[in-house]
Amino acid sequence: MLPFLRTDLAQTIGYKPNPGHGSCPHDRPIDALDTNESPFDLPAALKQTLATAYQTEIQTNRYPDGSHQLLKTWVQDYVNESRQYGHPALKTNPSPSQGFGVEHLSLGNGSDELIRSLLIATCLPQCGSVLVADPTFSMYGILAESLGIPVVRVGRNPDDFAIDWMMAQEAIDRPPAGFPPVRIVFMVHPNSPTANGLSEAEVRWLESIPEEVLVVIDEAYFEFSQSTLIDQVLERSNWVITRTFSKAFRLAAHRVGYAVGHPELIAVLEKLRLPYNLPTFSQSAAIVALQHRTQILEGVTAIIAERDRLTQVLKAIPALHCYPTVGNFLFVRLRQASPEHYQYVLEQLHDRGTLIRYTGHGLRITIGDEAMNHRTSDRLQAVLKTLPF
Repeated sequence: MLPFLRTDLAQTIGYKPNPGHGSCPHDRPIDALDTNESPFDLPAALKQTLATAYQTEIQTNRYPDGSHQLLKTWVQDYVNESRQYGHPALKTNPSPSQGFGVEHLSLGNGSDELIRSLLIATCLPQCGSVLVADPTFSMYGILAESLGIPVVRVGRNPDDFAIDWMMAQEAIDRPPAGFPPVRIVFMVHPNSPTANGLSEAEVRWLESIPEEVLVVIDEAYFEFSQSTLIDQVLERSNWVITRTFSKAFRLAAHRVGYAVGHPELIAVLEKLRLPYNLPTFSQSAAIVALQHRTQILEGVTAIIAERDRLTQVLKAIPALHCYPTVGNFLFVRLRQASPEHYQYVLEQLHDRGTLIRYTGHGLRITIGDEAMNHRTSDRLQAVLKTLPF
């Protein structure tokens, strides 16, 4: 290892984006169901609107709007709209007199940038550790380790993937020897890769976390679960919600995410983010998407219907255990399997033109359009018949 590099980074495993892309056979459709993207592109008319804006309104020699003010006003409206989908555990109706303003918002180059800024704001230098419940989104641990921040890992119930919150609370009360106190807890609602939403018991535990610990609820898949904890941000200064335009809004190519939090936390995130972090064209795309959100979010209904249909198909396959889902993806495990069996399934599906992801000791399958899902279930059943147990 080069002598000027941090030696601990030799042990860090980086995130592998699109591991199978670019190597699939070209004589059949490639169904990319490994990254939880929407199967639907923007409508052609909206793409034309963006093309016109690029040609007539955007000056490429000028930096983007570094304050994101126009986009923030549109995000603010959408966040306030979303309050109607409160988590059942809250059992309260949102107060129309109390809502979110632009001072509650910070925008990032995808949610990853926001996660990194939250880590810097809470744990550096050597001020705190991070708590995650595995299996979950791997970037929390990867980003923390890249910054030299210790990661405390707790498990989940193997049947329903609920957090082992008693172990998590023990880690907060008594961190591992040599670790600084836990300063940030990451939870996903619904979780990736396991697709389960937070239960009432988990929400109650998260509410009990002391105010010196930041609770981050990643709602990347909120539009598919139609359940949000956004109102907790108005009640708790140590809660922040992160969301993205990459999934339901079909803008994965543009990398736009946002955080909703207490104004004092948001002010710090605004200090930490890189200047001009969101390209002008990405800001324009997000604004157009929000202006036409009723049309764009119609795709969510189609994805949920396909999710429910594909779930029933996979549940009927004896070799699979298909778990309940409230995301835009399914999580399945082979009932009898080794890592070699999973690798065999991935390779065989890859050769047939279907890409899915092995993660969390199981297979995560993004919901595609109807044709993609039919091909995926047919190919998976065919592959499983050849699997040597």
